[in-house]
Amino acid sequence: MKSPTTIFPFCLLVIILLLTGCSPSSPTDESVFRMSIKNEPPTLDWTLATDSVSFTILTNIMEGLTQYDAELNAKPAIAKKWEYSEDGQTIIFFLRNDVYWSDGKPVTAADFEYSWKRLLAPETAAQYAYFLFDIENASQYNSGEITDPDKVGVRALAPDVLEVRLKKPVVYFPSITTFMVTFPIREDVISQHGDSWTEPANIVTNGPYTLEEWQHEYKMVLKANPRHYEGKPEVDAIRIFVVQEPTTALTLYETGELDYLELPPVAIPHYKSSPEYRNKPQLRGYYYGFNVQKPPFDNVLVRRAFAHAIDRSRIPKFLKGGELPSSSWIPKGMFAYNENIGSKFNPEKARTLLAKAGYPDGKGFPKVTAVFNTGDLNHFIGEFIQAQWKEHLNVHIDFESQEWKVFLSRLDLDPPEIFRLGWGADFPDPDNFMNLFIKTSGNNRLRWSHPRYDELIALGSALKNPQERQGIYDEAQVLLTEKEVPMIPLFVSAQNLLVKPYVQGLENNAMELLYLKRIRLEKTIH
Repeated sequence: MKSPTTIFPFCLLVIILLLTGCSPSSPTDESVFRMSIKNEPPTLDWTLATDSVSFTILTNIMEGLTQYDAELNAKPAIAKKWEYSEDGQTIIFFLRNDVYWSDGKPVTAADFEYSWKRLLAPETAAQYAYFLFDIENASQYNSGEITDPDKVGVRALAPDVLEVRLKKPVVYFPSITTFMVTFPIREDVISQHGDSWTEPANIVTNGPYTLEEWQHEYKMVLKANPRHYEGKPEVDAIRIFVVQEPTTALTLYETGELDYLELPPVAIPHYKSSPEYRNKPQLRGYYYGFNVQKPPFDNVLVRRAFAHAIDRSRIPKFLKGGELPSSSWIPKGMFAYNENIGSKFNPEKARTLLAKAGYPDGKGFPKVTAVFNTGDLNHFIGEFIQAQWKEHLNVHIDFESQEWKVFLSRLDLDPPEIFRLGWGADFPDPDNFMNLFIKTSGNNRLRWSHPRYDELIALGSALKNPQERQGIYDEAQVLLTEKEVPMIPLFVSAQNLLVKPYVQGLENNAMELLYLKRIRLEKTIH
């Protein structure tokens, strides 16, 4: 195995390009924070974005009604306060009057009303439309049952007052409004520029940074926004490089070309003793999903057999990043976590189930390909899962990796028999993990639905009593991970980072939120 510090010729080429064409110093001696992302953002249209790469950018060029503090509590952002009606089914958000778009126009309640109704409009086909289904008539409008957007329970009562009418009380709704799909949008900008409205010359944003430059598949540059209501950030510019190869990114960090890095798994043991190393457990689950409409995984016995054939306890031993094996879906650190739920490792039971399904000792099992998006961690996990199913079921599964955009497109159009995915918390409540697999979820790639499961998730979101909520989510998790098994939870992730010592104010949290407006650099980088 090559050392993580080995520099490949391609890495040298990237470094030369960065040094000659992208020097962090400038004639004005501006402060610059440099980081990398693994893939090009599929979109910066925050109505349509679904992935963490896009979210990292959008979190820093846009803001919504609320934002998180260090303890992941929703606190005021563009909304200076909010009030509930006595029955809990109406929320009035009162907006600040000092929040402006990057072109100088004020942010208004009408911008939120347009954004939310655009998210829900059937023609938008937004995967996150279900996020707002707790709003009165939202799901009916999204399904086409109602065609009049004025009947949806969100409206601007005044430029600084937004009314939201809910179908039922929702205890976590202010947390929902921290998420990118609820950010306001300027209707006139989209009308003028169409599909190209997110390009740097056209996009209009309201966050602490603006999108200055986007060289697709290579680099993005964010500039500090002097109009931001909290004041201009201390760091003048953020340079974000698309670096798909983890070894290349590590080399750039070691040679001083990056200030922040997510460590590849193979490098974690080497850097664990470094003062620049940071580790933080995440509210992020990693799973393998089945397309339950495709044989042989339309047979629940096969799905259950595959779930019982994986020894998850071995995963942290080769990833070495603080991952937590889990057979349940709600992650540790979140309310309703229950480590006793799930299809535990039991190879004998797995072989019995597979034999009942018609494949004794794996005989006659059809050719199947599992697909994951390209990346070292996914490759390591894929090899491990492949070996587990071969060892315990005598079944060979082919594995195929695909570039992120191609992978997402395939999942949307025709999910393969088996695929790997992860889910990080959009807000820190179990509903965010559990409603992923309801029938109307745009992020449910399993082609699976179950009436009782959907009923339980709806009940869980409305209950205030913790014991009652726990019981509801326990039943739903048993249905998901033990009885029906359309997906196999594997582990809860941990974030492993390197951060230069002169970077101050960068706070790690369990949701991977990178608020760059809060950082500062103690020295000028040359």
